[in-house]
Amino acid sequence: MQIPPSFSSGLSGLQNAQSGLTQATVDVAKPAQPQPEASLEARPVENVDKTQALVSAIEAKNQGEASVEVLETSSETIGTIINLEV
Repeated sequence: MQIPPSFSSGLSGLQNAQSGLTQATVDVAKPAQPQPEASLEARPVENVDKTQALVSAIEAKNQGEASVEVLETSSETIGTIINLEV
């Protein structure tokens, strides 16, 4: 099993966070579909829950912040290794 470098993991996490945030903002921006009051059927798939979309946006923000920490730590570690070897 190959373990990816920390820099690649941080970059991948940052890209996933950006993608998730983009999707969440699109979901929040969608206009709400009016629901018939007499119907007790499940909501159509197209109708997005705004609360869930906002929660997804916060999750993406937290993932982005964590990925930045991984990138910073990776950079510091590499800098320390280079300084030790010189």
